Amino acid sequence: MEHVGDVASQTDKGLLLVENARDFLQSRRVASPGIAIIERACAQALTKGSRRIHATLCGHLSVEHRRRLDGLLLRRPDSPLTEIGWLRQAPLRPNARAMNEHIERLTTWRALDLPWAAGKLVHRNRLLKLAREGASMTAADLAKFEPGRRYATLFALSVESMATVTDEIIELHDRIMGRIIRTAQNKQNQNTLASRTTVSAMMRLHSKLGDALIEARENGEDPFAAIETAIGWESLAECNAQAKELTRPALEDHLALVSAHFTTLRRHTPAFLATLHLQAAPAAQDLLAAINVIRTLNTTGARKIPDDAPTSFIRARWRPLVFTATGTDRGFYEFCALAELKNALRSGDMWVTGSRQFRDFNDYLLAGTDYTVMKDAGTLPLVTATGGDHYLQDRLALLSERLHQVNGLAARDELPGVLITANGVKITPLETIVPQNAQPLIDQASAMLPRIRITDLLMEVDGWTGFTRHFTNLKSGQPSKDKQLLLTAILADGINLGLTKMSESCTGVTYAQLDRHQASYIRDETYSAALAELVNTQHVHSFAAHWGRWHHLVL
Repeated sequence: MEHVGDVASQTDKGLLLVENARDFLQSRRVASPGIAIIERACAQALTKGSRRIHATLCGHLSVEHRRRLDGLLLRRPDSPLTEIGWLRQAPLRPNARAMNEHIERLTTWRALDLPWAAGKLVHRNRLLKLAREGASMTAADLAKFEPGRRYATLFALSVESMATVTDEIIELHDRIMGRIIRTAQNKQNQNTLASRTTVSAMMRLHSKLGDALIEARENGEDPFAAIETAIGWESLAECNAQAKELTRPALEDHLALVSAHFTTLRRHTPAFLATLHLQAAPAAQDLLAAINVIRTLNTTGARKIPDDAPTSFIRARWRPLVFTATGTDRGFYEFCALAELKNALRSGDMWVTGSRQFRDFNDYLLAGTDYTVMKDAGTLPLVTATGGDHYLQDRLALLSERLHQVNGLAARDELPGVLITANGVKITPLETIVPQNAQPLIDQASAMLPRIRITDLLMEVDGWTGFTRHFTNLKSGQPSKDKQLLLTAILADGINLGLTKMSESCTGVTYAQLDRHQASYIRDETYSAALAELVNTQHVHSFAAHWGRWHHLVL
């Protein structure tokens, strides 16, 4: 069926193919054939869809491109790793060495000079599935594929891996910046604690000085003689010097202490800024211009910030550190620009070409040609069909009406749980629905539960339900033989800890092991099947009768 073939080019999920085939037949008023015929038609459509994707991607690869892709499967000189194995390694620690190594990986990916735009000709779901399939296999397995499938898989893997490396470089830089700021903050706290004894001595000295001056005034004596008698001019001068030292900007704001790490930062920032292809929205054009100024300084070796360098992006907190009596401080100017770059990337005001997490917002939108076709056909899935301006006017009118209602209730003091006075608005906090006398029972029940590791609990639940059998290998279809490793990868995904931090938290588990297990066994369809297994087990449990009359199962 041609219609199912088009859907198969977008997804390989059997349920979606069957549903689309059913809906297509119903819309044409055609009687549905037997399930075996539908299954066979969907399987054929899926095979044709995969071959069509392989042909689409390979059609844009020249002989030289294919030679470079084959080179990814070869071993590196003086290394047990293959080229693709080295390129897909994750950074181990947030330092300049790991950053420079990762920048070298990104440079190597770009040196392949593949037709990256061809990746947009294939649906995102299928491209990602193809890349994940390649990531779960060894170089020897990939080499056994027939040429069309091998080159398409390596191309998809290259597209996704290059985006991953780009994101990891940005994240690594953010972690380095964060560590420098935390180190400065800790240093400031230590200085503050260390100065407590000095401050106490100064306070006692000034208290003694104050008493002497007050007594001299009351008795009509010479205040200078009183100072000489009470503490002495040398002690006063020494105390004054200590006060100036304690009130230096470095002790008032921990950001002043980051200057001690400028040398460390510059071990990777020139290559970092030179590697990223940054673009900016109008709100961040000034910051992008500042980044370009820093790039020029790095290239030419100049040290002085030009007088016409952009400065509007510098916040008030940074200004005393950036602008000094001798001119613009190069180190703080660069550090401030890097800190603002981090914020701009997170907010979307700036983006990086080739990134997945920090890409252009327009990439999330529907293509202009597709929008025109869907608009002309009247198939746009929008809440309004009368245009954006009319929709916004309607929403603003509704908002104005609701605000008018709220103002009326507030004027009559009829807003529930809200008290409006001249001092402001006070909202009554929500009351808990749990009775107070239930808290002792909650504490008692919690005390009865044993304190165990969460992975041990998951292993026990798996012993009851067998839900891990649904996490099957992407290639062989067999369940994982290492359930502990599988559950660790699932837990890292479930609590949003990430594979890197999970590998650092668990002894005997490496990032590579977790990454291979996640790529091979953990997918949307395996999650759905495992969740259905858990829900079905809950429904057939005798205790489920206390929660209503739900007897249907999740299939």
